[in-house]
Amino acid sequence: MDRLRPGDRLPSSRELVARFGVSPVTVSRALAQLAAEGRVVTRPGSGTFAAPRPAGRAEAADLSWQTVALGDRVIDDTGVAALLAQPPEGVIPLVGGYLHPNLVPARELAAAAGRAARRPETWLMPPLSGVAGLRRWFATELGGDVTASDVQVVAGGQAALAHAFRALAAPGQPVLVETPTYPGALAAAKAAGLRPVAVPIDADGVRPDLLAEAFAVTGARLFYCQPTLHNPTGATLPRERREQVLAVARAAGAFVIEDDYARYLALGPTPPPLVTLDTHGVVVHVHSLTKITSPSLRVAGLVARGPAAHRLRAARLVESFFVARQLQETALEFLESPAWRRHRAAITAELAARRDALAGAVARHLPDAQLHLLPHGGVHLWVRLPRETDEAALVEAALRHGVLVSPGRIYYPSEPPGPHIRLTHIAAAHPPELAEGVRRLAAAFAEQPAVPRREAESGAGVPSA
Repeated sequence: MDRLRPGDRLPSSRELVARFGVSPVTVSRALAQLAAEGRVVTRPGSGTFAAPRPAGRAEAADLSWQTVALGDRVIDDTGVAALLAQPPEGVIPLVGGYLHPNLVPARELAAAAGRAARRPETWLMPPLSGVAGLRRWFATELGGDVTASDVQVVAGGQAALAHAFRALAAPGQPVLVETPTYPGALAAAKAAGLRPVAVPIDADGVRPDLLAEAFAVTGARLFYCQPTLHNPTGATLPRERREQVLAVARAAGAFVIEDDYARYLALGPTPPPLVTLDTHGVVVHVHSLTKITSPSLRVAGLVARGPAAHRLRAARLVESFFVARQLQETALEFLESPAWRRHRAAITAELAARRDALAGAVARHLPDAQLHLLPHGGVHLWVRLPRETDEAALVEAALRHGVLVSPGRIYYPSEPPGPHIRLTHIAAAHPPELAEGVRRLAAAFAEQPAVPRREAESGAGVPSA
């Protein structure tokens, strides 16, 4: 910005997306922030221009030396920031993975926090691996032969993934991931210096035969997956495949990071977690409470056994010591109260209604789009767009029409097989708002110019993820 003179025109949003490799939502938010700071002026029909500098404004400090000092390492938060950003006023969010504020059990959590705060021990240092009662709760929930001694309490699922990637593999090594996959996992793996390598999935999740091939070709010793209600596709790995995945990983001498983020978002029974089928310490299991409760209840159980557990515990202590005891005690108070069971039942009913409302709206308003599948729970629908669709342009147009959607590209560790978007149904206020959001998306879709047929067919024959 500081290189532009007052009155200079900024590149278009599409040019900024292409130049910096970020999503249209990120560009829109950046321009809005610059406008709020008075650094740019938007003129409808003309574009965005550098604003005049106030009289007497001091020249900005030259911080360019930091580019050399920091080196070429990059921590890319683009995908994560876009998913966590709050929508502007009047914009319907079909993005994000947290409950709408109306669905958060805020009063019950406040009451649990009050009960916990009145106990003097709450203000003392907790056991380094976590409060004993909370660790027992996580172990009991998982079942199998998982014990409290296998559990470490960490500050949410994202922190657990970051700990695991840094502790279980060295910088420069490959990590196998489903494709598509959760952008936060890709960002955490890359921040740890790892190289994500894509393993294709189908409607039943990761394919064990291709997983075995990927282990053999890359020599990887780490595989990250979401076997239950996979983000973004909603696929759930059947029990037979779960056992095959464990066998493949054991034969490769590799760990499996099982991200069980959607454990309480299913609409019915699901296959047992990988960790309960594992008898050889292959699985490192992440069991988060955040999705089902509140974005601010950043508490998760990290389950591991053997030397890997020691490595994870040591890495976590070095990085962050422990999770605040007040938060742990609040979580335990809530989980052991009747409010927890009531909340789970209410959310299950809400998830079913919202999933059906969103899927129905897509069928009515976007008949040319195709759902990957109708998931048995979760909070997302994965939508394949016609091959000629310009995904980035559609996302940008959707924002202009007042709806936020997630571009499919951010879910792929390598080139995507075609245009997709992920639609979330849990962040909107209510089902009618979901229908209105899809109607706005359809209006944006109708405005998109057709890509020349030759260009659209250049990717023909690439299977849908």
